[in-house]
Amino acid sequence: MLCSVVLLLLALPEPPVTQLGLTAGHFTVNGRPTFLLGFSYYAGLGAPADFVQQDLDDFRAAGFNWLRVFATLAAYEDTSAVDVGGQPREPYLGRLKALLDAADRRGMVVDVTLARGRCLPDLAVHRQAVQTLARELLPWRNLYFDLANERDLRGDGFVPLAEVAELARLVRVIDPGRLLTASDCDPTREALAAFLAVPQLSFSAPHRWRDPSSVRSSRPWTAQTIATMRELGRVVPLHYQEPQRRGFAARWEPQAADFLADLQGAVEGGAAGWCFHNGPQNTAGADQRPRRSFDLRPAEGRLWQQLDEVEREVVKRCAGLVRQAAEP
Repeated sequence: MLCSVVLLLLALPEPPVTQLGLTAGHFTVNGRPTFLLGFSYYAGLGAPADFVQQDLDDFRAAGFNWLRVFATLAAYEDTSAVDVGGQPREPYLGRLKALLDAADRRGMVVDVTLARGRCLPDLAVHRQAVQTLARELLPWRNLYFDLANERDLRGDGFVPLAEVAELARLVRVIDPGRLLTASDCDPTREALAAFLAVPQLSFSAPHRWRDPSSVRSSRPWTAQTIATMRELGRVVPLHYQEPQRRGFAARWEPQAADFLADLQGAVEGGAAGWCFHNGPQNTAGADQRPRRSFDLRPAEGRLWQQLDEVEREVVKRCAGLVRQAAEP
């Protein structure tokens, strides 16, 4: 009998170490107000396990406490954790759970993002996918869901706010405490009011435009958006998931000073989180190498290896800047 009890206890999953929450317009980690400093890791489900462990170690050592991974992605290979019917898809769902475990042990939060389009062709599949992930990921408390990446962009990825609200309600039936958002692109006052009217959405995750003016306006735009939320009667965290990145367009290649100024403005303006965004080198020709977080297969190398000198300088300096900018 005693042996059976011991075996049962050994089979139980370990309790979560890292718990994400909210308080007064900011995130909390294990009950403490925390600025989420993150990095894009979009194709993380396609990375070998040793890549994931090493990348998380390197970014955690640099002071990062958050990463963004796509649960539905078919960039250079299909790494989606759900299939075309929204059902579990292995080995990628298992890899997502392993990534969540690895992040949990390191005190890191994970943004699990879904995107309408090739992997989620319609609302019916999208519904099934969010229910599948809500059930499968219920034990992990170090994650939030972005239910619809850049949901307001017209095209295959467009998801009306009414559908977002429906998806959020489906998640909350399964997991009432899960934090939820649906990223959009620099919402107007009217769009922000509509977003805040959906009670299940926990915070705002705008994707800002990518040119030098976004860097210059980082602090005033952040402060004004928060002020607008106060006027509208509901203040939620303002979380920058996807600011500028290198390789996006030939018209502007941000330098280290641009990244750091954007981050500093976000912190001083009152934002709750900011992401070191990275992606393919669109200016490099057809192969778009280095592809950074969009392709983490063995042949491409892990994310840390794909970063250029400017990006590595940014990564080294971000955490110190957050601490300095947050000082009274």
